[in-house]
Amino acid sequence: MDFEIVDLNAIEIMDSRGNPTVEVECTLSCGIKARAGVPSGASTGVHEALELRDGDKKRFGGKGVLKAVNNVNEIIAPELIGADCREQAAIDLEMLELDGTPNKSKLGANAILGVSLAVARAGSHVCDLPLFAYLGGSCANSLPVPNMNIMNGGCHANWQGADFQEFMIAPYGASSFRESFEWGCEVYHALKALLKDKGMSVGVGDEGGFAPQVSSNREPLDLIVKAIEQAGLKAGPDVGIAADPASTEFYKNGKYVLNTEKRELTSAEMVAYYKDLVADYPFCLLEDGLAEDDWEGWKILNAELGQTIELVGDDLFVTNVERIQRGIDENCANSALIKLNQIGSLTETIAAIRLVIRKGWGAFVSHRSGETVDSFIADMVVGFDCGKIKTGAPARGERVEKYNQLLRIENTLGTAARYAGKNAYVRGVRF
Repeated sequence: MDFEIVDLNAIEIMDSRGNPTVEVECTLSCGIKARAGVPSGASTGVHEALELRDGDKKRFGGKGVLKAVNNVNEIIAPELIGADCREQAAIDLEMLELDGTPNKSKLGANAILGVSLAVARAGSHVCDLPLFAYLGGSCANSLPVPNMNIMNGGCHANWQGADFQEFMIAPYGASSFRESFEWGCEVYHALKALLKDKGMSVGVGDEGGFAPQVSSNREPLDLIVKAIEQAGLKAGPDVGIAADPASTEFYKNGKYVLNTEKRELTSAEMVAYYKDLVADYPFCLLEDGLAEDDWEGWKILNAELGQTIELVGDDLFVTNVERIQRGIDENCANSALIKLNQIGSLTETIAAIRLVIRKGWGAFVSHRSGETVDSFIADMVVGFDCGKIKTGAPARGERVEKYNQLLRIENTLGTAARYAGKNAYVRGVRF
């Protein structure tokens, strides 16, 4: 039987931050082999599925993943040998039952996800389909807007820059993904030249964005707007701005502590702060504007800005259908970030995507700060017509590989390819 899994083998590899992660290879009876690498986050929400680490301080400061590797090789593999790789939901469910915990703390989300993605990729190969078509079917043809993180702050810049973790550009005015990527690269290089002219650092953070010392959270926005203009584009009509403050990281004792500006704000004051930014800059999207358990604050944020821009919950929802459903019921946002390793299996990730799309919300596909060259999310964002992706600056190989895969997909689709553009955002674009 060509579709039968005959071997699953995990090893410990390195991610883009020099930390260990899990890679799994799935072998089918027909001889096909497929691999998947598992990403790892830095600013992780407390409600995420557990990334199993060894805790042995003698190896990688305790960050080794040999326990997760062994769980694949010694516990998961024996149970899945002989399974049909096309039965993705059944395979994922079997692993969840084998783990038996609410947050995958027994086997590790990194172990389960590695198997889940490797099996899916093997299925696409044996069915002789591109991965995006295998996942989404014959009508999967929508290329996403790349939301490029070109300035880093927060923990991604070791708290040496802005309080906000990510300042992104969204070249939604382009006519194709290729053109949007070209525009993004041009703005990135214009920003680098601008920073050099000002004597500011052009060192990059975990996701490839520049991480200079700045005096406020507005300064990066001013620099980005100027870079867009210097690239010959229009801020607003051509290229919008998105931000991920990762506010959980600076939420202390019930206040949002903006060290760069020496301010401490309540939830309502933080919402007012964002309203001023949205009024002054061409924002299309705000992710994690408030902390992961500040549900009441999120209600205020959505009431004030939810009809103007896309409000994305990341740490708030952690790609978990139960938390997303609560957000829908309580009217806390209008979009959810989609990260495979937050929930830990492909089937659960698909369930989250389907829920938000069914409810008319946005699904914003994302990488993690610790990445591999695995480009699975590029195929996934096309397969499920999510419309937007963030996978870092157009720099660093593990980031660029996702963009390059999208270029390949667009080339494969040819004239059938369409670019999501301004319609990718659930509240549209104001310009």
